[in-house]
Amino acid sequence: MIFSKRSFSVIILLMPAAWMVVGMSACKKDKDQIDVVEIERKPTLPQTSFNYSQIDLPDHFSSGVLSFFESIPTSNPTTDAGATLGRVLFYDTELSADHTVSCASCHHQTNAFAANTALSEGIGGASTVRNSMALFNLRYSRRFFWDRRTNGLEAQVLIPIEHPDEQALDLDNAVERISSISYYPPLFEAAFGDAAVTSDRISKALSQFIRSMLSYRSKYDSGLANNFVDFTEQELLGKDLFFNGETRCNQCHMTALFYTPGSMNNGLEYPYTDLGVGAVTGNASDNGKFKVVTLRNLSYTAPYMHDGRFATLEEVVNHYNGNIVQQANLDDRLTVGFVPGGTPIDPGLGEAEVAALVSFLRTLDDVFFVSDDKYSDPF
Repeated sequence: MIFSKRSFSVIILLMPAAWMVVGMSACKKDKDQIDVVEIERKPTLPQTSFNYSQIDLPDHFSSGVLSFFESIPTSNPTTDAGATLGRVLFYDTELSADHTVSCASCHHQTNAFAANTALSEGIGGASTVRNSMALFNLRYSRRFFWDRRTNGLEAQVLIPIEHPDEQALDLDNAVERISSISYYPPLFEAAFGDAAVTSDRISKALSQFIRSMLSYRSKYDSGLANNFVDFTEQELLGKDLFFNGETRCNQCHMTALFYTPGSMNNGLEYPYTDLGVGAVTGNASDNGKFKVVTLRNLSYTAPYMHDGRFATLEEVVNHYNGNIVQQANLDDRLTVGFVPGGTPIDPGLGEAEVAALVSFLRTLDDVFFVSDDKYSDPF
């Protein structure tokens, strides 16, 4: 017997016919008969909502550059009630055709809402074609997926629900199903003023929750405030290497988010097994380009790159340490003389310097984020 993850059955087995029943009016049942009582699986939510809408960010998250990249539509501001609804939807397996897959199935909080495998498993054991990206600080992004094919978070969050290899649930069916579940009407009413369920509201609530996922409490963030007095010598060396301009690390991973809101070819391979952005644009000069991701929380998000090819941070650093593959589309930030498609740089880092860079990158980990109750599974 197969049960959905939203509900389970309490099965009461009756004793054999030898059971003694007192009273002529007692009801007799065959020994093989069972009673099945369906009990709805419900989320446990705090009486007072978590704070999703008024998060106190450090000053370096309020820089002019990040403010420019911030993307919160006026039609969908983050509210505590909206993000609370989004949290429940994010973890609810009812948003999949066979009741087994949720958004959280591929984006685990303990992995900074990435996955700990190269590829993720969707409905029926189907595999994704790329590594599941981490979900945090996305309020500063406007284009999504590794190939940046989708504009706006509200559009992005609905795609995995309908994708045949992920959640495989038609949006009309999703609306009908969510409308029939008892715990949703009050959540939709609190978020939107009435209990009506629509795909637009599902999209908005999920987007509010994901935009509220902010990671800003790392050792590095504290270091900016205390002049890095808590950094070890190794971490300080790694910081110097990261920002010295010779390794080119900070050429692509900039701002307090350690990212770039664009795509680049970082010399992973040639010929290509995945065209990346080029498969979307049809422009050969975009082949091998992928979205530049944040370096925060790297200790939690392994394996790395769009295909999860690198298992460790040491492998990642060593890729840029003399192992970049030359090709016509290689980003100029990774070439000698900043020439597009030119000779790849080779910083010539020794073993101790590689270790120092890795040590610095780990100062970007936010242990509070990956254990914060307000982002956890409410079921």
